[in-house]
Amino acid sequence: MTLDAEARALLGEPDVTVSSAPPESALVGGAHDAARRNERMLALWSPPLRSADLDLIPEKGTLDARTRDVLRNDAYVRGGAVIHQDNIVGSLYALNAKPVSRILGPGFDDTWEEEFQAEVEERFTLWAESPDNWVDASRVNTFTEMVRLAVGVHVAAGEVLASVEWLRDAGRPFNTAIQFIDTDRLSTPATEPDNPRIVGGIEKNARGAPVAYHIRVAHPSDWRVPGRNMKWKRVPARKPWGRLQIIHILEQHRPDQTRGVAEMVAALKEIRITKQFRDVVLQNAVVNATYAASIEADLPSAEVFAALGGVDNPAEAMGQWAASYLSQIAEYSGGARNLALDGVRIPHLFPGTKLHLHKPGDGGPLGQDFEQSLLRYIAAALGISYEQLSRDYTNTNYSSARAAMAETWKRMGALKRMVADRFATTIYRLWLEEVVNKGILTSLPRAARTEGWLYQDQRLDALSRCDWIGASRGQIDELKETQAAVLRLKYNLTTEEDEIARMGRDWRATKRQRAREKAMDRELSLETPDDPNMVNAISGDPRQKDV
Repeated sequence: MTLDAEARALLGEPDVTVSSAPPESALVGGAHDAARRNERMLALWSPPLRSADLDLIPEKGTLDARTRDVLRNDAYVRGGAVIHQDNIVGSLYALNAKPVSRILGPGFDDTWEEEFQAEVEERFTLWAESPDNWVDASRVNTFTEMVRLAVGVHVAAGEVLASVEWLRDAGRPFNTAIQFIDTDRLSTPATEPDNPRIVGGIEKNARGAPVAYHIRVAHPSDWRVPGRNMKWKRVPARKPWGRLQIIHILEQHRPDQTRGVAEMVAALKEIRITKQFRDVVLQNAVVNATYAASIEADLPSAEVFAALGGVDNPAEAMGQWAASYLSQIAEYSGGARNLALDGVRIPHLFPGTKLHLHKPGDGGPLGQDFEQSLLRYIAAALGISYEQLSRDYTNTNYSSARAAMAETWKRMGALKRMVADRFATTIYRLWLEEVVNKGILTSLPRAARTEGWLYQDQRLDALSRCDWIGASRGQIDELKETQAAVLRLKYNLTTEEDEIARMGRDWRATKRQRAREKAMDRELSLETPDDPNMVNAISGDPRQKDV
């Protein structure tokens, strides 16, 4: 049996015999012009046809290292990564619980949903945003900071890796905690390089589902404890009863892709060249700004060679002649009289020389169209608009700014759902599982406190369904966008929950606070009648009066 046949047998796949086929012509293509090989521009374009893992995993270490170097040293790229964190997560990532009462059975209705939402959101936020950082096993980050870190790691590596811990520290309100793991530590053990089931450190079953993760005890470059970086720990993906142990989030670009890759990898070469170009242009500008003028000599070559003729060492003679020539220029310039024209001094130069003036800082196309085109390329690679990346809004009007913001928001919304929401929901599910099993939630009916109830009929999925309120979308023209929101509400095209969430706020907390404020206004006799003109202005009524 061949090695390929053995690998297929281990994976539970049938042995397939490939029938012989006529060889592909090396000089001609088929019906597609892009497949032709007799074209001068396409003759040498023969990229390898390989699997997703074979394309990525051998080069992932280099790609990750270069991406991190760019993030550390290129201010524009670093700013783009921070824009992801600010536009997706913001300053507070708030839970908006939405349990599915119909799936949970008798005793679960709308009234119960409201009670459950209020209790679980307050309990989770109290734990997740505690200054004691209970959610983080390393006790460094709050929940919001961990979600921001997850988004940042995904921008740099295209994947997020963390382990689920069960800690018993004194004073800890809940045992669940999350430990981030550097993606560099997820790798195939050195003792099993030929194991077909382990790909990129992830052990899979016959259907490609993760079974276990092989994680180095220390980072590959960690030298502090010799030998630890050559030891691996096998961590099962789940506990025997199904509780998740490893959180691994990535966006697949091809089927059978095991590991993630950063989006900016496609533009790394251009980003690197762009930074080098900016450095060279800046250095050139500094040099040109150092000298305001220079004196250039146009001495004929024949006179130079005549002066150097008949010598054994031309280089030494050239040096002596140049020193003598320059000293005569210095002596002449120092003793020459200077004419003045309206206070401007005009020097008399040595015969054969001329004065060349330099514009300070003249170093190339920095900050002009060429630089803008490079920044647009980087912005496209990062999935954000040029205006946001460069902070240049000089040539932007309201319509173009709205269009750019809308395109950026589409990408940010997709990443929010795939990375931030998924990471946050996983933590919430793990915490909720512990809370329910411990019988802490008073809003749950007695039937929900029986052993095993949570793991039947997808009750954990129904109970843990939720949305996450992250960063505000932002407003360019607050009046116009407020009018649009009011009109959407007026014609039942949206909900107050969605509109308040656009501003990065929790609608229940906002309404409760407004109710308190209105009650206090009534108590203090501060309530004033609504101004009809103001109401018309906000609602966009064309019959509004000038005020």
